[in-house]
Amino acid sequence: MALVEDVFSLSPKAVSSALASLWRPIQGGVSAPLGFQAAGITAGLKDSVKPDLALLLAPEGAVCAGTFTTSLVRAACVDLCEDHLQACGGKARAVLINSGQANACTGERGWLDSLRASQALADRLGLPVEQVLLCSTGVIGIPIPIDTLLAGLNPLVEALNDEGGAEAASAILTTDLVEKQVALEAELGGRLVRIGGMAKGSGMIHPDMATMLGYLSCDVGVPVDVWQAMLKRVVDRSFNAITVDGDTSTNDSCLAFAAGEPLEREHLQALEVGLLVAAQQLAKAIARDGEGATCLLEVHVEGVASDVEACCIARTICGSSLVKTAVHGCDPNWGRIVAAAGRAGVSFDPAAVALWLGPHQLMEFGEPLPFDRLAASRYMQKRVDGSYLSDDTVQIRLVVGNGSGDGMAWGCDLSDQYVRINADYTT
Repeated sequence: MALVEDVFSLSPKAVSSALASLWRPIQGGVSAPLGFQAAGITAGLKDSVKPDLALLLAPEGAVCAGTFTTSLVRAACVDLCEDHLQACGGKARAVLINSGQANACTGERGWLDSLRASQALADRLGLPVEQVLLCSTGVIGIPIPIDTLLAGLNPLVEALNDEGGAEAASAILTTDLVEKQVALEAELGGRLVRIGGMAKGSGMIHPDMATMLGYLSCDVGVPVDVWQAMLKRVVDRSFNAITVDGDTSTNDSCLAFAAGEPLEREHLQALEVGLLVAAQQLAKAIARDGEGATCLLEVHVEGVASDVEACCIARTICGSSLVKTAVHGCDPNWGRIVAAAGRAGVSFDPAAVALWLGPHQLMEFGEPLPFDRLAASRYMQKRVDGSYLSDDTVQIRLVVGNGSGDGMAWGCDLSDQYVRINADYTT
């Protein structure tokens, strides 16, 4: 685990620079890495008749790392994933994902249905049941229509292919407006290395482990303990750095699979950087797709004692309803930003605060500066009107001292559509 622990001595800016020079985007999503297969079908689990059942299969010899919700109220599939990963020593190879029903708070039935689904898939794939994981997403308190799911397993397995990433990414969505996929490639140690991923999430997003559902794949062999430690660090810089509405899900799970020839030790840091950029792209896509959102909010905090403290302040600002509504209204009400920073539970000197909204500096040495309010408002309006995940990011930079701590978080604005979407979610 100590092999790559120094990667986060790099600042977010330095990491971004390193990533830009090493990793390039490619097509394929979660099935882009060599040997990985995926599928997504309509099994009939949703009344909408949209795709609702997905499968990711890793090559023989794969290892799997996972991070899961810290909520005390959690779905049966979360417990099953943790149990199976422990039982197989991290040697899991498949994950089955159903959308439409969270299968949380469903009592003994929820647990038994999870066991039935994983065993049935294991039988079809010829795998030990411990190597099969399960994730569910949808309405809490609604069990899986298990007979419908089981009937969908044969066509799902038959649909597996090495170009099935897009179908799988579509089948895991609920209130999401867009699919969330990523695939990257770099030359490391004289060979091409690929990282793929997919995720879902739009509401109930304030993870304390990962995201609503997130999956990463990589065609490199990595010891399971190194891979688990790597994923935890990456999650803290990506999925744990986003918020939409302050609510943590009962089903939050992030699973990362790795399989292939091992890399030399000196390339493991570059691999972790690639995993980070993939996870951050997915995390930002989730925040941007927040229910009713019109723009992405990015907060960069510098000058505290540690990166953890910087990320804490950044996510507190991103999660402030007052900041989010001000951004939605294109109102440069900077007092809301510093007020949110002050309640983050991190010590800093208010007299050292400097604040920027995009190119506009609003504070210096803890005091307000004169600025063009109309121009600052126009800056935000252009982002609200910008292209999706291209030029639609409202950037806030806060410096609170001269410490080495440096962190970022992402969120979105808060509109009346969020209330409309969630007011009648189950009716």
